[in-house]
Amino acid sequence: FRAMVRSLHAAGIEVLLDVVYNHTAEGNEKGPTLAWRGIDNAAYYRLHKGDPRHYENDSGCGNTLNVAHPRVLQMVLDSLRHWVTHYRVDGFRFDLAVALGRNDRGFDAAAPFFQAIAQDPVLARVKLIAEPWDLGMDGYRLGGFPVGWSEWNDRFRDEVRAFWIQKGGDRGAFARRLAGSSDIFRLDRAALREPSHQRPHAPKNPRGRLAVASINYVAAHDGFTLEDLVSYDEKHNEANGEDNRDGTSNNLSWNCGFEGPTRMQGVLARRRWLKRAMLAALMLARGVPMLLAGDEIGRTQRGNNNAYCQDNELSWLDWGAADGALCEFVARLIAVRHRYPELHGSDWLSGEPAAGKRRDVSWINRRGLEMAVRQWGMQQRYVFGMQLASSERRLLALFNAEIDDWTFPLMPGRWQEVFDTAAADAFAGAGTVREGSLNLQGCSVVLLELPDRDRS
Repeated sequence: FRAMVRSLHAAGIEVLLDVVYNHTAEGNEKGPTLAWRGIDNAAYYRLHKGDPRHYENDSGCGNTLNVAHPRVLQMVLDSLRHWVTHYRVDGFRFDLAVALGRNDRGFDAAAPFFQAIAQDPVLARVKLIAEPWDLGMDGYRLGGFPVGWSEWNDRFRDEVRAFWIQKGGDRGAFARRLAGSSDIFRLDRAALREPSHQRPHAPKNPRGRLAVASINYVAAHDGFTLEDLVSYDEKHNEANGEDNRDGTSNNLSWNCGFEGPTRMQGVLARRRWLKRAMLAALMLARGVPMLLAGDEIGRTQRGNNNAYCQDNELSWLDWGAADGALCEFVARLIAVRHRYPELHGSDWLSGEPAAGKRRDVSWINRRGLEMAVRQWGMQQRYVFGMQLASSERRLLALFNAEIDDWTFPLMPGRWQEVFDTAAADAFAGAGTVREGSLNLQGCSVVLLELPDRDRS
């Protein structure tokens, strides 16, 4: 493992571990005694008040580790430090992280676990990512973790899927995810009292969290892969042996006209457009993008959205069946994100002009004009633009989640195309000058650049 980490570091790749400190393999009171239960059951596990024969089951696996106890906390911290100091890992993703901050009153962002990490000279400097929920009462705590933590943003996942696949919700919800989800992570209480559609960003940041608090994703190991998201209307978990009852049924997916594998060219084209559009949105959004392994090569689990129990071809990466064109598209998208600082900044987008500067973000309606407040909540409208500005350039991302094409009016200037997800080769038109208007095809994203020297 140490040799692997050294090799990955030499290639410029950081290593984060997915760690599970919320439960153990000892299960509920009927489970086996393997370790902690036999050492000190009452110390290591959270037990039901008034009936300590039974376990609190906030993990869904039969028990919940009592990380608030000093000895249990010490064990967890010793384990984390061991991975950092002996193996040089760069951080951790904490499974069901809400369970780590629970006490007798529920979840507490100032729980001993979080405070111990914050003052630890080893752990305070590594990357910390929370899965911000568990299965207990009031267990969904997205945006509730301390400064210094990032969180899996399932709101990004759901609202990006809704915008592109389901044609549900409104443009305002999608725009807030593009802007970094400040309504969740910045937590300016005064701004949150405004109607949510009035601004997709907030003006203050009293808690000190940055936009990198949001880990943006469209697919993760739980749920459909990106390929299956556009290939299946329903989950197909029969191979798991639970009569297809396991796994979520709320996938916000669409099979594009045929359930599962097909050779129908029209269906395959729609799937390709949707995958590209969602990947582009992921890479254009403020925050930290996360890709599910295999999504860049079109990996399928044949509609299984709960494949944790499948250690076979269903869950493995099939390199022989890799979609080379999709992989190249993802690689070039990542290169675009690295090329433009406007896309990967950690500061919040304010939408307000600074002294002598342009507004860092502005929102453009389908007529090429600045979005009016009333337009954010308009239903069945899925065309708009996001303009990001700096002293060097303007970037204009145009989104069309509708079926039909739209002629999008461009602001004055010699706009240069960066990519068009609807083109056979999305990057073939890079550098092409676009003036006056642009044909924005259905289910597509176009990114344009206006260098400072070319502005009118």
